[in-house]
Amino acid sequence: MTKNPALKLLACTSKYKFKIFLAIIFMLLSSGLNVLPPWLFKTVVDDVLISRDIFMLNMICVALIIIFAAKAFTTYWQKFLMSEAGQSVVMDLRIDLYDHMQRMSLKKIYASRVGELMSRVTNDVAILQNLVSGTFIDMSFNFMTFVGMFGFIIYINWRLTCLIILVLPAIAYLLSYASKKLRRAGHSVQEHLADIAATAQEAFSAIRVVRAFATEDEELERFRIANLENYRALLRSVSIQGVLAGVIEVFLICALAVVFWFGGQSVIDGQLTPGELISFIGYIAFMVQPIRSVMNQMGTLQNGLAAAERIFGMLEVPIESESVENKSEAVTRKIHGNIEFQSVSFYYESGQYVLRNINLKIRSGEKIAIVGQTGSGKSTLVDLIPRFYEASGGRILIDGVDVREYNLKNLRRQIGIVPQECVLMKGTLAFNIAYGLEDVDFSRIVEACEIADIREFIESLPEKYETLTGERGVTLSGGQRQRIAIARAIIRDPGILILDEATSSLDLAVERQVQKALDRAMTGRTSLIIAHRLTTVREADRILVLKDGNFVEEGTHEDLMAANGLYSDLYRMQLS
Repeated sequence: MTKNPALKLLACTSKYKFKIFLAIIFMLLSSGLNVLPPWLFKTVVDDVLISRDIFMLNMICVALIIIFAAKAFTTYWQKFLMSEAGQSVVMDLRIDLYDHMQRMSLKKIYASRVGELMSRVTNDVAILQNLVSGTFIDMSFNFMTFVGMFGFIIYINWRLTCLIILVLPAIAYLLSYASKKLRRAGHSVQEHLADIAATAQEAFSAIRVVRAFATEDEELERFRIANLENYRALLRSVSIQGVLAGVIEVFLICALAVVFWFGGQSVIDGQLTPGELISFIGYIAFMVQPIRSVMNQMGTLQNGLAAAERIFGMLEVPIESESVENKSEAVTRKIHGNIEFQSVSFYYESGQYVLRNINLKIRSGEKIAIVGQTGSGKSTLVDLIPRFYEASGGRILIDGVDVREYNLKNLRRQIGIVPQECVLMKGTLAFNIAYGLEDVDFSRIVEACEIADIREFIESLPEKYETLTGERGVTLSGGQRQRIAIARAIIRDPGILILDEATSSLDLAVERQVQKALDRAMTGRTSLIIAHRLTTVREADRILVLKDGNFVEEGTHEDLMAANGLYSDLYRMQLS
């Protein structure tokens, strides 16, 4: 977690330093104008009420109007310019955060709850937005006003000012102590807010499961507990803030009473005019408001800094690496599909190996099936090719070049993937098929749909290719979604096609239809097929059998059945 969120936030303002400079100028002018009214009290008492000077009374009235008109003008511009700069900084941060989170390693993303990640972009950024657009501006203005008024009371009578200074160390200590408490409370509030978001997101994402198992009450209880924890954290923050404001106000009133007593003695002794005492007390009374305002906003400030810590902490999480130090040297050529694994091993952060010393050569255009029991490492093996994960040992070559030397985006755009669960984005069918490609000729979309055996269905719809899919493609059947996924994979004309359990969630009748589309899609491409249903891989050029992260068998369907090994056992078990 970053240790200096305020400094990091300040560094983000460098792009807008001219606007901030102008805002500070207007803030200084506004603060200065805000300091003048109590000084007029002295003139009113000494030069108007005692001297009975009508001209001076008229001048003071005009001066008040001018002061407050100028103050309104400068206050508007300091708030507008500071808000504009602050909102721009927050907008940049939100975009950078979203971009960074998209590029984090899959290990980190899968280890996090989606709701917690979303909370960074929504809740944390919203709290930070409130800090920079409101709290920070008000606190800066109040601080400058306080400093200006403090300078005036020193000028009026430095001896009385010393009485005020005696209570400042106690106030500073209380502020420091409360700030630490409020920062911790702010962290707790935002963590519980993230938990609320994650709990709700999980329940709604799995709403069919919730309904199927009739666990609405249990999910409600989880949500209620998360809300209760957030409620308690908020109350702790409010309690600290309330006690702090009350104690500091008592300190200030005590100081005011002492000043009033000593000041009254000075007026009686002739060391101070009545106007100077009234002006001095007026400044003290006016200074209470900036201090009270700072106290009220202290909790918001600490919440904002806690949000900044969480945001910058997320921005410090490593993202996927291009691996090539000079990106201009990254390989961007077209992939033909020759793949070679050289002593490749892989393990997750737990240190338990998923793959061990894998050596494998795949020729361009070859159709390879990878089978094995659940947890044997099949999906992990193919995920290393597009570099969803980095190999823990060894290297992977595509067309004789290490995958780490390829431009990452170019590499992935030449690898078509059809996953087990086809998730479609909200949008039209044409948008989903051409997803990630710009300015795609419509004829290519139609051609891809023809290969995927989905063209006839799409053209039977009233809106045809402009038909909206709905959230996650829920308006389509499983088989239709899979064929859309096939079209989406092959429209890129990939050199490598990966089918990761592409038909395992379909019934046999639909599977046969989709399998025909897959056979057409694999023609002329290096294809890697991961399958549990072994009947779907009998036509593969080679079948590789994985067990505990190692290949234990290799050959055609007929060869492996004749060998009476693990593959034949699995095949007969499925048939039975």
